[in-house]
Amino acid sequence: MEFKGFDKNFNITNRVAVVTGGASGIGKAVAELYIEKGAKVAIFDMKENVNEIAKEIDKENAVGIHCDITDNSSIDNAVEAVNDKFGRIDILVNCAGIALLDDAENISDDYWNKTIELNLTGAFKMSQKIGNVMIKQGEGGKIINMASQAALIALDNHVAYGTSKAGVIGMTKVLALEWAEFDITVNAISPTVVLTELGKKAWAGEKGEKAKREIPLGRFGYPEEVAAIALFLATDAANLITGENIVIDGGNTIK
Repeated sequence: MEFKGFDKNFNITNRVAVVTGGASGIGKAVAELYIEKGAKVAIFDMKENVNEIAKEIDKENAVGIHCDITDNSSIDNAVEAVNDKFGRIDILVNCAGIALLDDAENISDDYWNKTIELNLTGAFKMSQKIGNVMIKQGEGGKIINMASQAALIALDNHVAYGTSKAGVIGMTKVLALEWAEFDITVNAISPTVVLTELGKKAWAGEKGEKAKREIPLGRFGYPEEVAAIALFLATDAANLITGENIVIDGGNTIK
């Protein structure tokens, strides 16, 4: 394929992105940055006020759609709404997720099943549905999955979460292999603790300070830093990158 260059300002003007879990945290940071770089964004989220949140980001170029990513009918309806609004889908960012933590000897079936269903099965359902949309469009596409450092290193009380995110990385590699012929790239991002509102509460106090002392760069991440990686992977500058897991963890997994 002939090299056509890329926008060195990393703009994604007029591309249409779906961001799951985009009403808060990392997903919202991704949606805001994509809008800033010229994209049109559909936020899929379970929050009842998801459309209000989207309109606060951008009244013209963002739409919020209530969607349960574990339910095929809900996904179908949400994707149809995106096509009605914007006419196509070029980018998918799977940010929706849950962290139900307990030690391995006591974790309940409910915690395990909900974690796998949302973090792994939901991400696959979204990838499968929108991957098929991209294949039919015939113009390639970008799929970006949110994994975690917990997929790469063992974290206490994270047996279900770490398993689900390891599965996301495995899924990413297979989709990248199968869909390369359609010019669809599929990549994952694995952050350390990210200081979303939930992250700040969960890692407050000595627990957080101890964890930061174990990170070579000595700090946690910010949603905007993860969003920056998601932007790069969505641009033409990343056209030769697929099946990869980009780790953003301050060096925590190199030890």
